[in-house]
Amino acid sequence: MKILTAKQTKELDAYTIEQDAISSINLMERASVAFTNWFLRKGFSQNNHKRPVFVFCGLGNNGGDGLAIARLLLGNQYEVTTCVVRYAKTTSVDFDQNYERLKKKHPIIEATEEAHLPDIPANAVVIDALFGSGLNRAIEGIAAQAVKKMNRSGATLIAVDIASGLSPDSLSSGVIVRANYTISFELPKLALLLPHNDKFVGSWEAVSIGLNQTFIADAPTTNYYVNTAFAQKIFKPRSKFSHKGSFGHALMIAGSEGKMGAAVMAVHGGLRAGAGLLTVHLPTRGYNVLQTALPEAMVSLDAHAQYVSNFPSIDDKKYSAIGIGPGLGKHGNTLRCLTKLLEKAQQPMVIDADAINLIAENKDKLLTNVPEYSIFTPHPKEFERLVGRTSTDYARLRTLKAFCQKHRVYVLLKGAHSALATPKGEVYFNSTGNPGMATAGTGDVLTGIITGLLSQRYTPFEAAALGMYVHGLAGDFAAKAEGQYSLMASDIINYMGIAFKTLENNANHE
Repeated sequence: MKILTAKQTKELDAYTIEQDAISSINLMERASVAFTNWFLRKGFSQNNHKRPVFVFCGLGNNGGDGLAIARLLLGNQYEVTTCVVRYAKTTSVDFDQNYERLKKKHPIIEATEEAHLPDIPANAVVIDALFGSGLNRAIEGIAAQAVKKMNRSGATLIAVDIASGLSPDSLSSGVIVRANYTISFELPKLALLLPHNDKFVGSWEAVSIGLNQTFIADAPTTNYYVNTAFAQKIFKPRSKFSHKGSFGHALMIAGSEGKMGAAVMAVHGGLRAGAGLLTVHLPTRGYNVLQTALPEAMVSLDAHAQYVSNFPSIDDKKYSAIGIGPGLGKHGNTLRCLTKLLEKAQQPMVIDADAINLIAENKDKLLTNVPEYSIFTPHPKEFERLVGRTSTDYARLRTLKAFCQKHRVYVLLKGAHSALATPKGEVYFNSTGNPGMATAGTGDVLTGIITGLLSQRYTPFEAAALGMYVHGLAGDFAAKAEGQYSLMASDIINYMGIAFKTLENNANHE
């Protein structure tokens, strides 16, 4: 799914109106119906009674949406208070039409100063339809006062398309509605996916309003959203006559004293991801742990008992993919091992955890030797060590894209809506996952999953994109069953089968 800019979204609306022979007022009605249907599904009741609804409308098309939504909610027997915030003298044509439609049935509060703004009870639901995605300045005057009053109310705030004051694709300033929910029309917006904006976005959903799909397909962008349909296109069901040799042989280099569990998690993730064979190379003290926990894996023992100091031969192309980093530690001999591996490896690689930290501490010597199209899987702090600090989420995205383009690698920056950047300068944001996954070992599982997919001849992009989606989906199944607070990395492994089965069933159905 593509993520378009505010300018492209405006062009998409205009193209839909022209090519699909629909009037702008009817397209507005379509958007308002889609929002209202979402609202009705949520219910927003309290003690079996519908909660009071306050709709704050601006003077443009976002305000027109709000007026239509107020009319539709009145038709569904909600108690609605509608306030038009008169921050300017001009209004849009579609706003005027919906204003007249509503005024015939329902009184409208006109607010030109703060005293005119209605009091909002804490049990209310407030719909923010002041400004849409076209706003390119800070909110001022009576509109700013309205935003502050909404934010102070303690009510549930729902943004129509995007929170007023929040820019869809650039840094925002000034007062911004702190939405609990955001209902975006047709496509997600970049601002909805960035950590800094969480307090202005809340839970969000994109609802279809029938915008022209040809325009969307042709629109250029570097930002994408990995949803179920996207993952299904990547996923490759197994053929009847396949065998373990069909699915590659992965090598995982991991573990050090006190961190053998990370190696176990990574190997388990790789096996659950379908690797035909998987060998783990680890210190000798990890032998009993690994063989007891995962008899399905083969073990290659290092010469050292406590840390990795070498690696098995990779010259014969026995291994179709290599993962390195989980629980690795940063011993000097481990650094020398990593240095040699980067010089010799021609297989696609997944680089995680201490392997990233070692490269970050020795960038001049190691970074240029990283094989092209390798996959880095850092969390934000590891990424910061690799590239330096950035001031904003937008600056971090620019740095992420530039790093991948310069070094011809993929970077999967972990977090809510994990961001996978490519050597082409594109970024793919993930749709799965939950806060319960912010716990020890989940990153090791992800490294294993991607390595396991790489071993099966998925391309580096396919392995990283599908890996992050399945990892998050398994985490969502685990959270549903176990709860977010109690979720552990092993729970994600336990639900990987269901996650893959979900994709497989859908693929077979199609």
